Amino acid sequence: MLTKPKLGRWYISVLCCALVLYVVSCAPGALWQDSGLIQYRIWHNDIEGFLGLAISHPLFYILAIGAKYIPLGEFGHRVNLVSAIAAAVAVANLFLLVRLWLGKNLPAAITAITFAVSHTFWRHASIIETYTLWTAIFSAELIMLLQYTKTKRVGYLYWLGLFNGLAIAVHMLASIPFLCYAVFLVFLLVRKEIRSKDLGIIALLWVIGALPYECLIIKNVVQTGDVAGTLASAAFGARWQGEVLNTSLSAKIVKENLLFILLNLPTPNILLFFVGCFGLSKISPSSGFRNVMVGLILLFFIFAFRYTIHDRYAFFIPFYCLASVFIGLGAHLLQEGINRRVFVYAVLVFSFLPVTVYAAAPRLAEKMQLDLGTRGDVPYRNDYEYFLQPWKTGYNGAERFAEEALDSVESNAIICADSTTVAPLLYVQEVKGKQPDVKIVYGTVSSENAPQLNEETIRQLLGEVSVYVVSPEARYCPACVLDNYPLVRAGVLWRVVEREKAGRQIAD
Repeated sequence: MLTKPKLGRWYISVLCCALVLYVVSCAPGALWQDSGLIQYRIWHNDIEGFLGLAISHPLFYILAIGAKYIPLGEFGHRVNLVSAIAAAVAVANLFLLVRLWLGKNLPAAITAITFAVSHTFWRHASIIETYTLWTAIFSAELIMLLQYTKTKRVGYLYWLGLFNGLAIAVHMLASIPFLCYAVFLVFLLVRKEIRSKDLGIIALLWVIGALPYECLIIKNVVQTGDVAGTLASAAFGARWQGEVLNTSLSAKIVKENLLFILLNLPTPNILLFFVGCFGLSKISPSSGFRNVMVGLILLFFIFAFRYTIHDRYAFFIPFYCLASVFIGLGAHLLQEGINRRVFVYAVLVFSFLPVTVYAAAPRLAEKMQLDLGTRGDVPYRNDYEYFLQPWKTGYNGAERFAEEALDSVESNAIICADSTTVAPLLYVQEVKGKQPDVKIVYGTVSSENAPQLNEETIRQLLGEVSVYVVSPEARYCPACVLDNYPLVRAGVLWRVVEREKAGRQIAD
């Protein structure tokens, strides 16, 4: 058995290895789509957001805004590193969890490596996102739960309450563990293993941890007077109630979900997951801990599997986290039964196999012309590489597009952006200070004092300034433009022209 100092050194070693991996793979600057909008919110010190309270993630933004003010490197890289550092902590926490549980380094290392190189988690560690910080806190919760079941010291439950409150303040995914812990605590109270006073302290610490989120809820109730509407926003965001509560599945969704899982665990070690599941009762420190672990992995799997939003692949991260633990348990059980050095080497090699799969996947998918379900018309972004390789080392496609777009338009021009491109355009304009007179227009966020773009205003605007769009496709171009005006290619943008002018250009 390792002493505490030696265990601490192992933890630091795993943390440093994961940190090197994620820092090297971290994107250096501006990002597309949701990650770019996260950068936009951080730049504007926006803790609440604009898509409903469930998408506010206040604790994450408080920490990321703090990182914004550290005078080292570029703003974009600095805040992207928040995800990388949190991801490294999550990986080290999983190592510690399994090491404390089983007392062996091999299963702990297998768990840490499996999760560290799982595609979706690694990808989110390379860009600015909320999920890695949430996972770091969730893994700390599991450590506290394990330590309580092993020692029966109620202080660990106090920490569990605090950590779950903090997790709620990062992401509402924490409501699933909250339900499992609540049931567990009720059983402990009924069995008189904890007192009502202990439960009260746990609840108080949970409230303290969740305070950033609770303050936003209270603030919105006071401002709007709409309690029901505010609570709905806190639970589902602005428009995702149907997706969150969805109970139907299609063959397409099932197929995609299975492919997501295969992409994250493309290794024979996935078979160890089933070994870990079947052997859990033999090595669990208590029936209560076992039941919570089973409940967590089932609930997270079911929640993500029947979710229908376009980026639901990210909601499988908690499942991959727990699946990695079960894979570590499976490695431990088989090692105990086989006790062969060849098995250890094979499992370790297979743990790193996903890295080679991700390296080869883009070229293979492009050769096979696989449909990734992405738009495919974004400049300086090869979707096969961008989505199939989790690392973003040196990637500057978003910034390159935005700089070229802003350099190519006239003074006081209008660029009508979409959800993918608006963030890098605003990033380069506001962070880099390029073309501040150009107005970038999008439904959710726009440049300061940007005009409204609709059928009534577009004609007047065309008579005064140049107007551009980023795509001629219906999903990404306003109908008031696409239905009424021709588009002429202008570098990475498309210029909107009046029909009579377009006719003269064609004639010339």
